[in-house]
Amino acid sequence: MSYAVASKLIKTNFSPPLRSMGGEASRGSRLVRFSLTPFQCLGAALAAGLLLAGAASAMPPGAVKDLPPPPADKADPAPSSAAAVDPVLRAAVDNPARPATDRARDIYRHPYETLKVWGLKPGLTVVDLQPGGGYWTEILAPYAMKTGGVYVAGVADLANPKLSEGGKAGRAKFEAKFADAARYGAIRYVGFGPLSGPIAPPNSVDLIITSREIHNWIGGGYLDRALAQAYAALKPGGVLAVEEHRADPRPQAAGASDGYVATRTVVEAAQKAGFQFAGASEINANPKDTKDHPFGVWTLPPTRQSSASGAPDPAFDHTKYDAIGESDRMTLTFKKPV
Repeated sequence: MSYAVASKLIKTNFSPPLRSMGGEASRGSRLVRFSLTPFQCLGAALAAGLLLAGAASAMPPGAVKDLPPPPADKADPAPSSAAAVDPVLRAAVDNPARPATDRARDIYRHPYETLKVWGLKPGLTVVDLQPGGGYWTEILAPYAMKTGGVYVAGVADLANPKLSEGGKAGRAKFEAKFADAARYGAIRYVGFGPLSGPIAPPNSVDLIITSREIHNWIGGGYLDRALAQAYAALKPGGVLAVEEHRADPRPQAAGASDGYVATRTVVEAAQKAGFQFAGASEINANPKDTKDHPFGVWTLPPTRQSSASGAPDPAFDHTKYDAIGESDRMTLTFKKPV
């Protein structure tokens, strides 16, 4: 990447509604204007070499890769670990008992490869923040049960006096869905949201996953708070794993209200919380995603929104949006310093 190209000014502005997508929703804001220095350009170029899985995947034209290099003295001593085969994880992903709707999404979500990129391995304590309908739960809970790990779901915070009846019902439905201990093990639950307490005791968690949720934190005004809580819960060397709809190369909408977030927003917020950038993968990139859809990212599968109200519009033509598939997404790894 040349300095002339990388030092383009990037603005962050735009806007539209709050919606949910099986562990995803929206609103939040900010106007960002920046220019990359030669050092940052070097960082972006070095970061490109960190693409673990899906390195051959095409980036969206002109996508911003505003990623710093991971510190050399903190590099993963086993960078090839992502390539090591994990038969238990493979079996959890391939399990025919997983919902057919989830398995149909695997071509877009790349669950096995994504979890390997994030460093999942046997015996870890994993927290899944706002797991939505349980796409990751269907994989991570059985995996934890069979490998001596712990799976914690960060679900609706019942202690929040402002929690809606729908939020309460959603949590009850989630817990009922995953109540079969023989299949899912003993799932632990923690309330998580704008007013929630600690995610876990300090320095007790190996891996925290936030999948397609950061736009909610921006919209809800608790991005910094959520990342600070994640930092406190993780062990030194623990991993914050991020999957998020990527706004780049166009500006981020005000409040990330269309569901897309700028890479720079995530990196800067994580670093502010104390995290070190540790790597990126293009495994969930989708160069077909034009990011200019009438109802934001929710126009695309799996939500397929067709009206501003959210009510289905039978006259709406989904053809070109279904052809895009699920969104273009950043897949990032951050570590709590040792």
